[in-house]
Amino acid sequence: MTATANPERTFDVAAVRGRFPALNQTIDGVPPAYLDNPGGTQVPESVIDAMRRYLIEANANSHGMFRTSRLTDETIAAAREAMADLLNAPSPRSIVFGPNMTTLTFHISRAIGRTLRPGDEVVVTRMDHDANVAPWLLLARDHDLVVRWVDFDTQTGRLDYEGMAAVLSERTKVVACVYASNALGTINDIRRVVEMAHAVGALAYIDAVQYAPHGPIDVQALDVDFLACSAYKFFGPHVGIVYGKLEHLESLPAYKVRPAPDEVPDRWETGTQNHEGLAGVTAAVEYLAWVGEQFGEPHAAGVRGYDGRRRALKLGLHAIKAYEKTLSRALIEGLQAIDGVTLRGITDLDALDDRVPTVVFNVEGQHPADVAAKLGERGIYVWDGNYYALSVMEHLGLEDTGGMVRVGPVHYNTLEEIERFLQAVREVAGANR
Repeated sequence: MTATANPERTFDVAAVRGRFPALNQTIDGVPPAYLDNPGGTQVPESVIDAMRRYLIEANANSHGMFRTSRLTDETIAAAREAMADLLNAPSPRSIVFGPNMTTLTFHISRAIGRTLRPGDEVVVTRMDHDANVAPWLLLARDHDLVVRWVDFDTQTGRLDYEGMAAVLSERTKVVACVYASNALGTINDIRRVVEMAHAVGALAYIDAVQYAPHGPIDVQALDVDFLACSAYKFFGPHVGIVYGKLEHLESLPAYKVRPAPDEVPDRWETGTQNHEGLAGVTAAVEYLAWVGEQFGEPHAAGVRGYDGRRRALKLGLHAIKAYEKTLSRALIEGLQAIDGVTLRGITDLDALDDRVPTVVFNVEGQHPADVAAKLGERGIYVWDGNYYALSVMEHLGLEDTGGMVRVGPVHYNTLEEIERFLQAVREVAGANR
Protein backbone atom coordinates (compact mmCIF):
# COMPACT_ATOMS: atom_id res chain seq x y z
CA MET A 1 0.00 0.00 0.00
CA THR A 2 1.41 3.42 -0.93
CA ALA A 3 1.87 6.40 1.35
CA THR A 4 -0.81 8.24 -0.58
CA ALA A 5 -3.31 5.46 0.07
CA ASN A 6 -2.44 5.00 3.73
CA PRO A 7 0.05 7.64 4.85
CA GLU A 8 -0.29 6.92 8.57
CA ARG A 9 1.45 3.60 7.94
CA THR A 10 4.45 5.11 6.17
CA PHE A 11 4.76 8.43 7.98
CA ASP A 12 6.50 7.74 11.30
CA VAL A 13 4.94 10.38 13.52
CA ALA A 14 6.73 8.97 16.58
CA ALA A 15 10.08 9.65 14.92
CA VAL A 16 8.92 13.15 14.06
CA ARG A 17 7.71 13.85 17.59
CA GLY A 18 11.02 12.68 18.98
CA ARG A 19 12.67 15.71 17.40
CA PHE A 20 10.43 18.23 19.23
CA PRO A 21 11.34 18.72 22.91
CA ALA A 22 8.11 20.59 23.70
CA LEU A 23 6.06 17.53 22.78
CA ASN A 24 7.70 15.52 25.58
CA GLN A 25 6.42 17.81 28.32
CA THR A 26 3.79 17.10 30.91
CA ILE A 27 2.10 19.96 32.78
CA ASP A 28 0.43 19.03 36.03
CA GLY A 29 0.78 15.43 34.92
CA VAL A 30 -0.96 15.99 31.58
CA PRO A 31 0.81 16.10 28.20
CA PRO A 32 -0.30 19.20 26.28
CA ALA A 33 -2.01 18.62 22.95
CA TYR A 34 -0.67 21.42 20.77
CA LEU A 35 -3.57 22.09 18.44
CA ASP A 36 -2.92 25.83 18.35
CA ASN A 37 -0.47 25.50 15.47
CA PRO A 38 -2.12 28.00 13.09
CA GLY A 39 -0.95 30.61 15.62
CA GLY A 40 2.58 29.19 15.79
CA THR A 41 4.24 25.79 15.76
CA GLN A 42 6.67 24.10 18.11
CA VAL A 43 10.30 23.78 16.99
CA PRO A 44 12.69 20.83 16.57
CA GLU A 45 15.68 20.58 18.87
CA SER A 46 17.94 21.24 15.87
CA VAL A 47 16.42 24.74 15.55
CA ILE A 48 17.06 25.45 19.23
CA ASP A 49 20.64 24.15 18.88
CA ALA A 50 21.32 26.27 15.80
CA MET A 51 20.17 29.45 17.52
CA ARG A 52 22.13 28.66 20.65
CA ARG A 53 25.23 27.84 18.61
CA TYR A 54 25.01 31.13 16.74
CA LEU A 55 24.73 33.12 19.97
CA ILE A 56 27.81 31.39 21.40
CA GLU A 57 30.03 31.15 18.33
CA ALA A 58 29.04 33.89 15.91
CA ASN A 59 27.14 36.66 17.70
CA ALA A 60 28.07 39.93 15.97
CA ASN A 61 26.78 42.47 13.52
CA SER A 62 27.30 41.90 9.82
CA HIS A 63 29.95 43.03 7.33
CA GLY A 64 32.78 43.40 9.83
CA MET A 65 36.45 42.53 9.32
CA PHE A 66 36.60 39.85 12.01
CA ARG A 67 35.64 36.23 12.51
CA THR A 68 32.28 36.43 14.27
CA SER A 69 31.04 39.05 11.82
CA ARG A 70 32.09 36.87 8.90
CA LEU A 71 30.23 33.96 10.50
CA THR A 72 27.17 36.19 10.78
CA ASP A 73 27.42 37.02 7.07
CA GLU A 74 27.57 33.28 6.37
CA THR A 75 24.53 32.73 8.61
CA ILE A 76 22.51 35.29 6.64
CA ALA A 77 23.61 33.84 3.31
CA ALA A 78 22.76 30.30 4.43
CA ALA A 79 19.26 31.38 5.48
CA ARG A 80 18.67 33.01 2.08
CA GLU A 81 19.78 29.84 0.33
CA ALA A 82 17.54 27.74 2.56
CA MET A 83 14.45 29.85 1.92
CA ALA A 84 15.18 29.99 -1.81
CA ASP A 85 15.25 26.19 -1.75
CA LEU A 86 12.02 25.93 0.26
CA LEU A 87 10.14 28.25 -2.12
CA ASN A 88 12.02 27.22 -5.27
CA ALA A 89 13.03 30.83 -5.79
CA PRO A 90 15.34 31.50 -8.76
CA SER A 91 17.88 33.33 -6.60
CA PRO A 92 18.65 33.82 -2.89
CA ARG A 93 18.72 37.53 -3.69
CA SER A 94 14.94 37.38 -4.07
CA ILE A 95 14.53 36.53 -0.36
CA VAL A 96 13.91 39.38 2.09
CA PHE A 97 13.90 38.91 5.88
CA GLY A 98 12.18 40.96 8.54
CA PRO A 99 10.59 40.70 11.98
CA ASN A 100 7.33 39.21 10.67
CA MET A 101 5.11 38.99 7.60
CA THR A 102 2.93 41.87 8.75
CA THR A 103 5.80 44.34 9.07
CA LEU A 104 7.28 43.28 5.74
CA THR A 105 3.91 43.65 4.01
CA PHE A 106 3.45 47.16 5.37
CA HIS A 107 6.99 47.95 4.23
CA ILE A 108 6.58 46.66 0.69
CA SER A 109 3.05 48.03 0.27
CA ARG A 110 4.37 51.47 1.18
CA ALA A 111 6.98 51.20 -1.57
CA ILE A 112 4.42 50.00 -4.11
CA GLY A 113 2.26 52.97 -3.15
CA ARG A 114 4.87 55.38 -4.49
CA THR A 115 4.24 53.97 -7.98
CA LEU A 116 0.45 54.41 -7.82
CA ARG A 117 -1.83 57.33 -8.64
CA PRO A 118 -5.18 58.45 -7.23
CA GLY A 119 -7.97 56.33 -8.68
CA ASP A 120 -5.82 53.23 -9.07
CA GLU A 121 -7.37 50.12 -7.54
CA VAL A 122 -6.29 47.39 -5.14
CA VAL A 123 -8.13 44.10 -4.66
CA VAL A 124 -8.37 42.34 -1.29
CA THR A 125 -10.40 39.34 -0.14
CA ARG A 126 -12.61 38.76 2.85
CA MET A 127 -10.85 35.43 3.36
CA ASP A 128 -7.50 36.99 4.24
CA HIS A 129 -5.72 37.53 7.52
CA ASP A 130 -5.75 41.26 8.22
CA ALA A 131 -1.99 41.40 7.62
CA ASN A 132 -2.81 41.15 3.90
CA VAL A 133 -5.79 43.48 4.11
CA ALA A 134 -5.00 46.41 6.42
CA PRO A 135 -1.74 47.41 4.64
CA TRP A 136 -3.67 47.80 1.39
CA LEU A 137 -6.62 49.58 3.03
CA LEU A 138 -4.26 52.09 4.64
CA LEU A 139 -2.36 52.49 1.39
CA ALA A 140 -5.66 53.25 -0.35
CA ARG A 141 -6.52 55.80 2.32
CA ASP A 142 -3.17 57.55 2.01
CA HIS A 143 -3.02 57.57 -1.82
CA ASP A 144 -6.69 58.00 -2.73
CA LEU A 145 -6.92 54.51 -4.19
CA VAL A 146 -10.07 52.46 -4.71
CA VAL A 147 -10.46 49.19 -2.80
CA ARG A 148 -12.33 46.30 -4.41
CA TRP A 149 -13.41 43.39 -2.19
CA VAL A 150 -13.73 39.72 -3.16
CA ASP A 151 -16.07 37.55 -1.09
CA PHE A 152 -16.02 33.89 -0.22
CA ASP A 153 -18.98 31.54 -0.12
CA THR A 154 -20.09 31.30 3.51
CA GLN A 155 -21.55 27.85 2.93
CA THR A 156 -18.64 26.20 1.12
CA GLY A 157 -15.74 28.27 2.44
CA ARG A 158 -14.40 28.78 -1.09
CA LEU A 159 -13.14 31.98 -2.68
CA ASP A 160 -15.40 33.61 -5.27
CA TYR A 161 -13.14 33.55 -8.34
CA GLU A 162 -15.88 34.83 -10.61
CA GLY A 163 -16.36 37.72 -8.21
CA MET A 164 -12.65 38.43 -8.37
CA ALA A 165 -12.70 38.43 -12.16
CA ALA A 166 -15.62 40.86 -12.08
CA VAL A 167 -13.75 43.50 -10.04
CA LEU A 168 -10.49 43.35 -12.01
CA SER A 169 -9.83 46.00 -14.64
CA GLU A 170 -7.03 47.97 -16.24
CA ARG A 171 -7.16 50.18 -13.14
CA THR A 172 -6.23 47.25 -10.84
CA LYS A 173 -2.61 47.54 -9.66
CA VAL A 174 -2.41 45.01 -6.81
CA VAL A 175 -4.29 41.80 -6.04
CA ALA A 176 -3.71 40.62 -2.46
CA CYS A 177 -4.81 37.06 -1.71
CA VAL A 178 -4.21 34.36 0.88
CA TYR A 179 -2.79 30.96 -0.13
CA ALA A 180 -4.63 29.13 2.67
CA SER A 181 -7.09 30.71 5.07
CA ASN A 182 -5.91 30.81 8.68
CA ALA A 183 -9.57 30.54 9.72
CA LEU A 184 -11.44 28.39 7.21
CA GLY A 185 -8.46 26.28 6.14
CA THR A 186 -9.34 26.71 2.45
CA ILE A 187 -6.45 26.39 -0.02
CA ASN A 188 -6.95 28.86 -2.84
CA ASP A 189 -5.99 28.32 -6.48
CA ILE A 190 -3.11 30.77 -6.41
CA ARG A 191 -1.94 30.09 -9.93
CA ARG A 192 -5.41 31.11 -11.12
CA VAL A 193 -5.34 34.26 -8.98
CA VAL A 194 -1.90 35.24 -10.31
CA GLU A 195 -2.99 34.67 -13.92
CA MET A 196 -6.06 36.85 -13.40
CA ALA A 197 -3.95 39.61 -11.83
CA HIS A 198 -1.35 39.52 -14.57
CA ALA A 199 -4.02 39.54 -17.27
CA VAL A 200 -4.89 43.11 -16.24
CA GLY A 201 -1.29 44.15 -15.53
CA ALA A 202 -1.56 43.95 -11.73
CA LEU A 203 0.90 42.64 -9.16
CA ALA A 204 -0.06 39.55 -7.12
CA TYR A 205 0.86 39.68 -3.43
CA ILE A 206 0.27 36.30 -1.78
CA ASP A 207 0.10 35.53 1.94
CA ALA A 208 1.41 31.97 2.33
CA VAL A 209 1.87 32.10 6.10
CA GLN A 210 -0.81 29.50 6.80
CA TYR A 211 -0.03 27.27 3.84
CA ALA A 212 3.77 26.99 4.22
CA PRO A 213 3.81 24.27 6.94
CA HIS A 214 1.25 22.15 5.11
CA GLY A 215 2.29 21.85 1.48
CA PRO A 216 4.95 22.55 -1.16
CA ILE A 217 5.38 26.03 -2.65
CA ASP A 218 7.00 26.85 -5.99
CA VAL A 219 7.08 30.59 -6.62
CA GLN A 220 8.39 30.10 -10.14
CA ALA A 221 5.56 27.76 -11.12
CA LEU A 222 3.06 30.16 -9.57
CA ASP A 223 4.72 33.15 -11.31
CA VAL A 224 3.84 35.17 -8.22
CA ASP A 225 5.22 38.70 -7.79
CA PHE A 226 5.48 38.58 -3.99
CA LEU A 227 4.89 35.75 -1.53
CA ALA A 228 5.13 36.16 2.22
CA CYS A 229 5.49 33.58 4.99
CA SER A 230 6.66 33.31 8.60
CA ALA A 231 9.20 30.82 9.93
CA TYR A 232 7.42 30.41 13.26
CA LYS A 233 4.52 28.84 11.39
CA PHE A 234 6.81 26.19 9.79
CA PHE A 235 8.71 24.99 12.88
CA GLY A 236 11.21 27.83 13.12
CA PRO A 237 11.70 31.06 15.11
CA HIS A 238 9.91 34.38 14.82
CA VAL A 239 11.23 35.63 11.48
CA GLY A 240 9.23 36.96 8.53
CA ILE A 241 10.11 36.22 4.91
CA VAL A 242 9.04 37.75 1.62
CA TYR A 243 9.96 36.41 -1.80
CA GLY A 244 9.88 39.04 -4.51
CA LYS A 245 10.69 38.90 -8.17
CA LEU A 246 14.07 40.56 -8.64
CA GLU A 247 12.68 43.00 -11.18
CA HIS A 248 10.35 44.39 -8.50
CA LEU A 249 12.87 44.34 -5.66
CA GLU A 250 15.34 46.22 -7.87
CA SER A 251 12.93 48.80 -9.30
CA LEU A 252 10.58 49.67 -6.44
CA PRO A 253 11.66 52.57 -4.22
CA ALA A 254 12.79 51.11 -0.90
CA TYR A 255 12.45 53.04 2.36
CA LYS A 256 15.82 52.70 4.09
CA VAL A 257 18.49 54.58 6.01
CA ARG A 258 21.07 56.36 3.85
CA PRO A 259 24.13 54.19 4.66
CA ALA A 260 22.22 50.97 3.91
CA PRO A 261 23.22 49.18 0.70
CA ASP A 262 21.33 49.88 -2.51
CA GLU A 263 21.72 46.27 -3.62
CA VAL A 264 18.97 43.65 -3.47
CA PRO A 265 17.91 42.27 -1.04
CA ASP A 266 19.77 44.38 1.54
CA ARG A 267 17.95 47.56 0.51
CA TRP A 268 14.69 46.03 1.82
CA GLU A 269 16.00 44.88 5.21
CA THR A 270 15.72 47.82 7.57
CA GLY A 271 18.04 47.73 10.57
CA THR A 272 19.90 44.83 12.10
CA GLN A 273 18.34 41.46 11.39
CA ASN A 274 17.52 38.70 13.88
CA HIS A 275 20.71 36.74 13.16
CA GLU A 276 20.10 33.94 15.65
CA GLY A 277 16.61 33.67 14.19
CA LEU A 278 18.09 33.30 10.71
CA ALA A 279 20.24 30.46 11.98
CA GLY A 280 17.00 28.90 13.18
CA VAL A 281 15.34 29.46 9.80
CA THR A 282 18.04 27.40 8.09
CA ALA A 283 17.65 24.65 10.68
CA ALA A 284 13.86 24.63 10.22
CA VAL A 285 14.26 24.23 6.45
CA GLU A 286 16.80 21.46 6.99
CA TYR A 287 14.32 19.73 9.28
CA LEU A 288 11.69 19.76 6.52
CA ALA A 289 14.29 18.34 4.14
CA TRP A 290 14.90 15.56 6.69
CA VAL A 291 11.19 14.75 6.60
CA GLY A 292 11.49 14.36 2.84
CA GLU A 293 14.57 12.17 3.09
CA GLN A 294 12.90 9.93 5.66
CA PHE A 295 9.31 9.71 4.41
CA GLY A 296 9.10 11.35 1.01
CA GLU A 297 10.04 8.72 -1.56
CA PRO A 298 6.51 7.26 -1.89
CA HIS A 299 5.61 10.69 -3.32
CA ALA A 300 8.47 10.83 -5.81
CA ALA A 301 6.19 10.42 -8.83
CA GLY A 302 4.66 13.81 -8.05
CA VAL A 303 7.99 15.57 -7.50
CA ARG A 304 9.94 16.07 -10.69
CA GLY A 305 12.38 18.69 -11.89
CA TYR A 306 14.01 19.35 -8.50
CA ASP A 307 17.43 18.31 -7.22
CA GLY A 308 19.21 18.13 -3.89
CA ARG A 309 17.63 19.91 -0.96
CA ARG A 310 14.89 21.37 -3.17
CA ARG A 311 13.78 17.87 -4.05
CA ALA A 312 13.91 16.71 -0.43
CA LEU A 313 11.81 19.70 0.63
CA LYS A 314 9.13 19.06 -1.95
CA LEU A 315 9.04 15.38 -0.99
CA GLY A 316 8.79 16.26 2.68
CA LEU A 317 5.90 18.65 2.21
CA HIS A 318 4.05 16.20 -0.03
CA ALA A 319 4.45 13.58 2.72
CA ILE A 320 3.23 16.06 5.31
CA LYS A 321 0.21 16.99 3.22
CA ALA A 322 -0.74 13.34 2.72
CA TYR A 323 -0.46 12.51 6.43
CA GLU A 324 -2.33 15.62 7.51
CA LYS A 325 -5.32 14.63 5.37
CA THR A 326 -5.87 11.78 7.85
CA LEU A 327 -6.00 14.36 10.66
CA SER A 328 -8.42 16.57 8.70
CA ARG A 329 -10.71 13.61 8.04
CA ALA A 330 -10.75 12.58 11.70
CA LEU A 331 -11.39 16.15 12.86
CA ILE A 332 -14.22 16.87 10.46
CA GLU A 333 -15.93 13.49 10.87
CA GLY A 334 -15.60 13.65 14.63
CA LEU A 335 -16.88 17.20 15.05
CA GLN A 336 -19.79 16.62 12.68
CA ALA A 337 -20.90 13.70 14.84
CA ILE A 338 -21.22 15.81 18.00
CA ASP A 339 -24.67 17.27 18.69
CA GLY A 340 -24.65 21.04 19.03
CA VAL A 341 -21.38 21.56 17.13
CA THR A 342 -21.37 23.66 13.94
CA LEU A 343 -18.46 23.79 11.48
CA ARG A 344 -17.64 26.34 8.78
CA GLY A 345 -15.45 25.83 5.74
CA ILE A 346 -14.89 22.85 3.47
CA THR A 347 -16.38 19.74 5.08
CA ASP A 348 -16.60 17.51 2.01
CA LEU A 349 -14.35 14.55 2.81
CA ASP A 350 -13.69 14.07 -0.90
CA ALA A 351 -12.21 17.58 -1.08
CA LEU A 352 -9.51 17.37 1.59
CA ASP A 353 -6.87 18.32 -0.98
CA ASP A 354 -8.54 21.74 -1.03
CA ARG A 355 -7.91 22.52 2.63
CA VAL A 356 -5.28 22.44 5.35
CA PRO A 357 -6.18 20.80 8.69
CA THR A 358 -7.32 24.10 10.22
CA VAL A 359 -10.94 23.72 11.32
CA VAL A 360 -13.29 26.22 12.96
CA PHE A 361 -16.40 25.33 14.94
CA ASN A 362 -18.77 26.56 17.61
CA VAL A 363 -20.66 24.79 20.36
CA GLU A 364 -24.32 25.73 20.65
CA GLY A 365 -25.06 27.95 23.63
CA GLN A 366 -21.41 28.51 24.57
CA HIS A 367 -19.11 31.43 23.86
CA PRO A 368 -16.03 30.42 21.84
CA ALA A 369 -13.71 31.75 24.54
CA ASP A 370 -15.43 29.59 27.15
CA VAL A 371 -15.07 26.50 24.96
CA ALA A 372 -11.39 27.23 24.39
CA ALA A 373 -10.87 27.76 28.12
CA LYS A 374 -12.55 24.45 29.01
CA LEU A 375 -10.36 22.65 26.48
CA GLY A 376 -7.31 24.43 27.84
CA GLU A 377 -8.14 23.17 31.33
CA ARG A 378 -7.91 19.67 29.86
CA GLY A 379 -4.48 20.37 28.37
CA ILE A 380 -5.79 20.89 24.85
CA TYR A 381 -4.58 24.11 23.26
CA VAL A 382 -6.84 25.79 20.68
CA TRP A 383 -7.65 29.36 19.68
CA ASP A 384 -10.86 31.37 19.78
CA GLY A 385 -11.99 34.68 18.34
CA ASN A 386 -11.04 35.92 14.89
CA TYR A 387 -7.26 35.17 14.92
CA TYR A 388 -6.81 38.43 12.95
CA ALA A 389 -9.00 37.01 10.18
CA LEU A 390 -11.35 39.88 10.97
CA SER A 391 -13.06 39.98 7.58
CA VAL A 392 -13.80 36.24 7.73
CA MET A 393 -15.70 36.53 10.97
CA GLU A 394 -17.47 39.68 9.83
CA HIS A 395 -18.55 37.98 6.59
CA LEU A 396 -19.80 34.97 8.56
CA GLY A 397 -21.73 37.31 10.88
CA LEU A 398 -19.88 35.99 13.93
CA GLU A 399 -17.49 38.79 14.90
CA ASP A 400 -19.90 40.35 17.40
CA THR A 401 -20.55 37.01 19.11
CA GLY A 402 -16.93 36.03 19.70
CA GLY A 403 -15.94 34.43 16.43
CA MET A 404 -15.24 30.70 16.44
CA VAL A 405 -13.05 28.08 18.09
CA ARG A 406 -10.10 27.07 15.90
CA VAL A 407 -8.31 23.74 16.06
CA GLY A 408 -5.23 23.27 13.89
CA PRO A 409 -3.02 20.17 13.91
CA VAL A 410 0.22 19.79 11.98
CA HIS A 411 2.25 16.75 11.05
CA TYR A 412 3.60 16.15 14.56
CA ASN A 413 0.10 15.69 15.92
CA THR A 414 -1.43 12.23 16.18
CA LEU A 415 -4.80 10.65 15.62
CA GLU A 416 -4.79 9.84 19.34
CA GLU A 417 -4.55 13.57 20.11
CA ILE A 418 -7.42 14.25 17.73
CA GLU A 419 -9.56 11.66 19.52
CA ARG A 420 -8.59 13.18 22.88
CA PHE A 421 -9.67 16.58 21.56
CA LEU A 422 -12.96 15.18 20.24
CA GLN A 423 -13.74 13.49 23.52
CA ALA A 424 -13.15 16.77 25.32
CA VAL A 425 -15.48 18.58 22.92
CA ARG A 426 -18.12 15.90 23.53
CA GLU A 427 -17.83 16.58 27.25
CA VAL A 428 -18.00 20.35 26.81
CA ALA A 429 -20.94 20.16 24.41
CA GLY A 430 -22.73 17.67 26.64
CA ALA A 431 -22.58 20.04 29.59
CA ASN A 432 -25.45 22.00 28.06
CA ARG A 433 -27.67 18.97 27.62
